[in-house]
Amino acid sequence: MEAKAQWRFARISAQRARFFANELRGKSLEQAYEVMQVVPQKSSRYWLKLVESAVANLKVLKENDVDPAQIYIKDIFADKGPMWKRWIPRAMGRATPVAKPTAHLTVVVAEL
Repeated sequence: MEAKAQWRFARISAQRARFFANELRGKSLEQAYEVMQVVPQKSSRYWLKLVESAVANLKVLKENDVDPAQIYIKDIFADKGPMWKRWIPRAMGRATPVAKPTAHLTVVVAEL
């Protein structure tokens, strides 16, 4: 049995999210929590919330018949989302474009 959680339009670039996602792929739930709580990167907070949501989804599917020691991260990935396009004022009446990236984050957890 497996469960999935998605976070669409997360305010982080997909590249930064992927860097941390590669560290979590295939790890057990306890190992993943240890890594996510120690690492000071912004993406670790995003992934922590998403993994907790996926585990909650798994508990609903299995009707609370889940052993946390048997859960692992089966698949985790970050896809590129749309760019927010903004402008910032510059000298002499000019403006410079600012691209604010978003990402679609997905976690799939499963039982051993």
